[in-house]
Amino acid sequence: MFKKLCVIGVGLIGGSIAKAARANKLAQTIVGFGRLDDVENLQLAKDLNVIDEFYTDIEAAILDADFVVIATPVAATENILKLLKPFWSAQTLYSDVGSTKGNVIEAAKAVFGFVPDNFIPAHPIAGAENSGVQAALVDLFLVKRLIITPVENTNMIALEKLETFWEKIGALVSIMDVQQHDNVLAATSHLPHLLAFALVDMLGQRDEQEAIFKYAAGGFRDFTRIASSDPTMWTAICEANKTELLPLLDQFKTELSKIQQLLESESYDQLFELFTYAKTARQRFLNQTKG
Repeated sequence: MFKKLCVIGVGLIGGSIAKAARANKLAQTIVGFGRLDDVENLQLAKDLNVIDEFYTDIEAAILDADFVVIATPVAATENILKLLKPFWSAQTLYSDVGSTKGNVIEAAKAVFGFVPDNFIPAHPIAGAENSGVQAALVDLFLVKRLIITPVENTNMIALEKLETFWEKIGALVSIMDVQQHDNVLAATSHLPHLLAFALVDMLGQRDEQEAIFKYAAGGFRDFTRIASSDPTMWTAICEANKTELLPLLDQFKTELSKIQQLLESESYDQLFELFTYAKTARQRFLNQTKG
């Protein structure tokens, strides 16, 4: 499908894209780009046959590439686009995999003055608590949602190519407005991560005195699994999507206060109704996502 795929940032997501592209024969050559201090990781990616070659020089990395994927933390997007700008090719498809999209659009505008019609932001809703190329999986995106957020001037041919690529590696592709994407992901991904981090932070400080983690059951492990996610990445995501997250945190504090009031007033019938509604809502979610 592509002559040369260049993955900028060969970690969990970038490495999994490279693995899936190789397994599905979607690129003749796959290369990685990273900073000088990332050479050890890039060499590991090559040793693991995730990529064919790696570069720390952007011009060499993207030479003759017809598909470039930015798989760095969202905070680095603007700097990556600055590196790419002098060598930008109208014949190349450019995309990213960031968890927020509004800041990616703003980064493109800051660098180019507009969003190039062949730069199409995307977000695979897939991941794992482990990071680095050694955690990359060939089937990470299989039957997972992939959201593409084109803008008004997006090249339709480039958009079709991007859709086809993700479909061929097994993703379920959706097209969404940038603002809608950031609203939805703030509620369904970013807020849950904050809650998990906050709970573990709170209990971790208590654990120093009470050793409570020793008695934690499976429910605690399941709920807090995402607190093992990369702190650097999630700090950047929170910074990028702060505008969407702050109102949600206020809403959640209101919900916790409501539960606290029900407990204080011993209103257990109302608490039961709240739990029942939540259980029904979750089942509705599971029914919608089957298959």
